[in-house]
Amino acid sequence: MPEPYQLKSKICLVGERGVGKSSLIRRYVLDQFDDKYVRTLGAKVEKKTMRIEVPERHAQVDINMAIWDIIGHVGFRQLLGDSFFNGAQGILAVADLTRRETLPVLTGWVEAVESVAGKVPVVLVANKADLTAEAQFGAAELAEMADTFDCTYVLTSAKNGQNVEDAFLRLAIHIAKARLPGNQVPVAKPS
Repeated sequence: MPEPYQLKSKICLVGERGVGKSSLIRRYVLDQFDDKYVRTLGAKVEKKTMRIEVPERHAQVDINMAIWDIIGHVGFRQLLGDSFFNGAQGILAVADLTRRETLPVLTGWVEAVESVAGKVPVVLVANKADLTAEAQFGAAELAEMADTFDCTYVLTSAKNGQNVEDAFLRLAIHIAKARLPGNQVPVAKPS
């Protein structure tokens, strides 16, 4: 098999404050969880490389992800604009399963990124899946929002690790498919 393709990719995690963006990144990059809430100021960047398979292209890809944890305050969205969203190649749009109001506002977050970076792959993440008794929305609402973004969704728990790697993997695969040389795979609907 030929050497893996090497790709660098900027991924933005967006959503309201307290949905668990920083915790998802911490779980993914360090496999750790800390239940103390620490507000993100501006943006924090973590890096992780993942090897993925793209079978339809008979390719392996080492994707080096710069994962941007964006402040979750809608009032700062206009200020963030170009500096934080420029060059984004994928979005994890994160809602808190225990707070209904965090789901519909994702439209504004995704539009803000895409107004700067153009149309990029999106994976919708409903975090805090470990708190099922406190869930305020479910599969029907997630499917409707996923249709809005023309993407898939995944339920995650940064606390216990449920589907965290899967969320990043889904996005990485879709980014790789879109960016491999000579690729004609459309950007919509990550698998």
